[in-house]
Amino acid sequence: MEQLKHECGVVMLRLLKPLEYYQQKYGTWMYGLNKLYLMMEKQHNRGQEGAGLACVKLEANPGEEYMFRERALGTEAITEIFATVQSKFKDLTPEQLHDADYAQRCLPFAGEVYMGHLRYSTTGKSGLSYVHPFLRRNNWRAKNLALCGNFNMTNVDEIFEQITAEGQHPRVYSDTYIMLEQVGHRLDREVERLYQQYKQEGLEGMDITHAIEENIDLSNVIRSSSKDWDGGYVICGLTGSGESFAMRDPWGIRPAFWYMDDEIMVLASERPVIQTALNVSADSVHELSPGQALLMSKDGKMRLAQINKAKNVKACSFERIYFSRGSDVDIYRERKMLGEKLVEPILKAVNYDIEHTVFSFIPNTAEVAFYGLLEGFDNYLNQLKIKEIEALGHNPTHEELDKILSMRIRSEKVAIKDIKLRTFIAEGNSRNDLAAHVYDITYGSLVPYVDNLVVIDDSIVRGTTLKQSIINILDRLHPKKIVIVSSSPQVRYPDYYGIDMAKMNEFIAFKAAIELLKERDMRDVIERAYKKSKDQVNLPKEQMVNYVKEIYAPFTDEEISAKMVELLTPQGTQAKTEIVYQTREGLREACPNHLGDWYFSGDYPTPGGVKLVNQAFINYIEQVYQLSLIHI
Repeated sequence: MEQLKHECGVVMLRLLKPLEYYQQKYGTWMYGLNKLYLMMEKQHNRGQEGAGLACVKLEANPGEEYMFRERALGTEAITEIFATVQSKFKDLTPEQLHDADYAQRCLPFAGEVYMGHLRYSTTGKSGLSYVHPFLRRNNWRAKNLALCGNFNMTNVDEIFEQITAEGQHPRVYSDTYIMLEQVGHRLDREVERLYQQYKQEGLEGMDITHAIEENIDLSNVIRSSSKDWDGGYVICGLTGSGESFAMRDPWGIRPAFWYMDDEIMVLASERPVIQTALNVSADSVHELSPGQALLMSKDGKMRLAQINKAKNVKACSFERIYFSRGSDVDIYRERKMLGEKLVEPILKAVNYDIEHTVFSFIPNTAEVAFYGLLEGFDNYLNQLKIKEIEALGHNPTHEELDKILSMRIRSEKVAIKDIKLRTFIAEGNSRNDLAAHVYDITYGSLVPYVDNLVVIDDSIVRGTTLKQSIINILDRLHPKKIVIVSSSPQVRYPDYYGIDMAKMNEFIAFKAAIELLKERDMRDVIERAYKKSKDQVNLPKEQMVNYVKEIYAPFTDEEISAKMVELLTPQGTQAKTEIVYQTREGLREACPNHLGDWYFSGDYPTPGGVKLVNQAFINYIEQVYQLSLIHI
């Protein structure tokens, strides 16, 4: 499929022993820094626009820096930020480099608390100033805040109005800056509350500071900050005094996993990242529950707290289909099952002609689903062989058995991702020609004009790559029929929780439904849905209804798929083409614990999602559809 820009990735790490301990046991006091690097690299599937890290020293004298940050842009940002950190140690003697006490006292980034972030700007602004972690500075250690997250807020406008009504003046209108100011403001108030308490108790000077740092409760801070947040998020934060937290949204949309032993605590966006980095089993890694926070005190005590009541839990199913690393034990099994669930509709598409059908996949995320598909067809073929043997009605001869048992599922690596499209080719025709050859084929992999070709992809969102490259290049093999299979259902609705799906006219399923309404003289359906959407613009988002569903309601999935084939098949294609989609029922069976299917169903888990999808539809009508009518 065409690449989707999607989620950010987070890592949080806390060392629970002095740096000298890691020097003695692992030969380096950089143990934490090295693990941070490894876990960020292992999550590079999540963020390729930028990366950043923050570090806090637990002990520092007044006048000495204790909070450090490094950020960079680009696909090599992880390498760049860690190279910058390492450059600060290049002039050290071997003795200094291996002296944990010296590092603790004198070296930047030689701390006990770390946080890393991998950035994808899906709906927000780009540039270095928008790369996490964000910092909020203050002369009080406990008031310093570093914040990063994997999130997208759907009610930024409401939160902005709320905090400005309280007298705050955010510097930038963006969800990250606003959240930083929200959490920072509450942190300030919590520190001031403790300051007044200990002042009244008779403490003075640094004794007050130490008392605050030892007793601050970040659960109060994040509970009061997050009560009105609408969106999918995992938020991580560090204070200058060494407290840290990670919190998950109450709908469980975005994932987070953690592990802790007597040496280290880590949290990351994906489970196998922790397993690989620390060589631990899957059952020792825990998932942060919806609405739950993991909190670490300055002295290294960890606790879990339910910050926000878990709501209608809708963990994202696209996490399982496409975004997350397939090396996770559960995700691997689920992706295989997604493929297995497609056996019957594929059989119908090839008219049950297994003998003359070749199976393949679009590299690379669909590969696991392909293995599941093959297993499903192997099971089907075994049952078919049993029936044929039983139908003989006599003891089969060797030749009869050999003929039946020699039937095989034919699989080939037909599609090869061959070229990365380079942006320096700007001229239209040249660029289009290159895009058409992003994929190549394995010539001779099927019998021309005889074999069907079944190719599975993880999802079909915009259909751009299918039209520009895949169908055209597959047709050069001269298959009798091309069957494009999607392991996910039809993607019909935008995502507003961290993935770059924001505009209705980007979706090939939506385009197909609109075309069907036009062809069948049902434009009134479009007008009614538009009017209903406009009529509720000023309602509270909690009262809004997703009227975009009415665009799809008159048609079956098969009708929409057939129209998509018309729209996506390049002119001159010789082979008959068909698209087969996963059903929502199949998705639920394969991923029973991840019911967040709003991409396919339009059932948004939060009111903010409903508000934004209606606005996206209004924008489409006013900016695209109505203008097209003018030019008819």
